[in-house]
Amino acid sequence: MSARRDRGQAAVEFAIVVPVVVVLVLGIVQVAVVAAHRLAVEHLARAAARAASVSSDPASAASGFVADASGLEPLDVVTSTTASTVTVTVAFTDPTSVPVIGAVIADVRLTASATMPLEPP
Repeated sequence: MSARRDRGQAAVEFAIVVPVVVVLVLGIVQVAVVAAHRLAVEHLARAAARAASVSSDPASAASGFVADASGLEPLDVVTSTTASTVTVTVAFTDPTSVPVIGAVIADVRLTASATMPLEPP
C-alpha cells in the first residue's frame, strides 16, 4: 500500500524545486552581466582619462574615445580638468534584461571615474 501512495512523489518534488532553481540561475546570470558591464565602464573611464590627458582638447578626446571603444549605450561622459590633472567620469544605466529577474530588480546605475596627470600634447 505504501508504494502505491508514493507514486508521483518525484514528479511533485521536481515541480516544486525546478522553478526555484531556474530563478536562482537567472539571478546568477543577471549578476554576471552587471559585473561584466561594471568592468567595461571602469576600463572605459581609465582609457578615456588616458586619451584626455595627452590631448589638447581633453573633453572631446574622452567623449570620442568612449564613443568609438564602447558597445554600451547610452553612456554619460563628464570630463573635468584642473591645472595638472584630468578626471573622466563614465556612467551607464544597465537595464536588468534577464527574463523574470528584470521584472523584479530595478536597473543598475554604474559609474566609474579615473584621474590622470595632464601631459603636453
